[in-house]
Amino acid sequence: MLLVFVLLGIAAAVIASSTATLSPDGTALARIGMPLGGGTIERVTVLSSPKQSLIPVQIRGDALWPTQKIPAHERVEILVTIKRPGWISWLSGSTEHLKLYVTAPSASLRSHYLTVKNGAPLALRFKQPIRTLAYGAPGHLTHRTFATPVDRVTVPRPAAAGTMSVNATVRTWEHAKNVEISWFPAGGAASAVASPAPGTTIKPTTKITLTFSRPITKAIGSALPPVTPAGSGSWHELNSHAIQFAPSGYGYGLGATVHVALPSGVHLVGGSQSGASTGGAWTVPGGSTTRLQQLLSQLGYLPFKFSSGKAIPTTPQAQEQAAISPPTGSFNWAYPNIPGALRNEWSAGTFGTMTKGAVMAFENNNGLTTDGVAGATVWKALINDADSGKGGTTFGYSYVMVSEGSPESESTWHNGKTVQSGPVNTGIAAAPTATGVYPVFEHVPVTTMTGVNPDGSHYSDPGILWVSYFNGGDALHEYPRASYGSPQSLGCVEMPTSEAAAVYPYTPIGTLVDVS
Repeated sequence: MLLVFVLLGIAAAVIASSTATLSPDGTALARIGMPLGGGTIERVTVLSSPKQSLIPVQIRGDALWPTQKIPAHERVEILVTIKRPGWISWLSGSTEHLKLYVTAPSASLRSHYLTVKNGAPLALRFKQPIRTLAYGAPGHLTHRTFATPVDRVTVPRPAAAGTMSVNATVRTWEHAKNVEISWFPAGGAASAVASPAPGTTIKPTTKITLTFSRPITKAIGSALPPVTPAGSGSWHELNSHAIQFAPSGYGYGLGATVHVALPSGVHLVGGSQSGASTGGAWTVPGGSTTRLQQLLSQLGYLPFKFSSGKAIPTTPQAQEQAAISPPTGSFNWAYPNIPGALRNEWSAGTFGTMTKGAVMAFENNNGLTTDGVAGATVWKALINDADSGKGGTTFGYSYVMVSEGSPESESTWHNGKTVQSGPVNTGIAAAPTATGVYPVFEHVPVTTMTGVNPDGSHYSDPGILWVSYFNGGDALHEYPRASYGSPQSLGCVEMPTSEAAAVYPYTPIGTLVDVS
């Protein structure tokens, strides 16, 4: 009987050892244990469990190694077919099928918010040992691989405070998503770092993230930091330590300066600004002159028809991007008989007097300050008009030429033809009319003119009609004189009443007056 039990035990051991094994491994993806007497691996299939996509592997000895990166924390299904040797196959079968599920391990930091003493490097601590690490600015990461797993790594600190991306894996065959860490100078006061860094140039739609050294409620309470320009977006909480400002609609606007203010006692550290401050500032580039001229032409404020093969979507974001990177196209004069002097004023892509005058005309028609500066408010209004499809001005385009020849005269051109001309008086030698091209900046039907005579006495002339100021105190206007055609004024361009009345409707704000 004892002999029977011994023989049965030997048989059981033989059967057990004739079975292959498939087990997880601390370095490779998995390890294969061959049966008693050996065998051959007929097939290995590795699948991404959620997607059932094939993962290529390589067999090195008895270990399976992926030949492409596997995302950390992804579940993997491993299928192995083993062919047993013939002498044992009668006992356990000729083939054996093995299955194993493995979850790729993931690395995690013990803290994403570090307080660092002056001059000390950044000490990154992980909850489990890692084999690879990448760190730095997104797209410019420094990569390291460790011969043996480590759970603490020191990396250089590029600034006193800031934010960087970190990417770590437990296995060399994994890849992981970037996570952010933020570090702050040691000290008692709460502090914050901003991304993008204060002092940098951003887009109208760039999100600004503030990460605090303490939980948000302890750092700033329940009041969110004010942002200017006001109404450009809203704050959202990302986690216990970070909030993000997301622009909406037109965002900050082209040419805007963005300010974020922090409560008293909370310092914004890092970036190009020196030391710590209670707020940060960023700049948004203004739109290009080329795109400004394109929009002004499309809306009728310049005497051109602009054509382009690229249609810009009618959304604020698309239009703002086009303002920064304008489409190519051509400017063609919209009217016949263009005066030579007006042709000479035009330069595509250059902000000259003609473009300034067009901006002033647009500002005047939209209730804006007529300073001829294409700031954030002007760009927003321009884009709004372009997107709304309501069209621009229906007035057309005027150009007034004043000649200081003998006799002195004016010629007013509008939409391809001369609509008025006649004699004028310009400034006397002691108070000459400055030559050059100037946009009209004030347009009033009647006013009182005051000033100083060449002899130092003061004058005050009420009831002056049809006045268009174009250069300081110089204006087109009516003024009764016995004769016209010679220098008689104190710098203005004087006209007979009927002539001034005829010119006045063609000289709204922004109209160019060319004195030569």
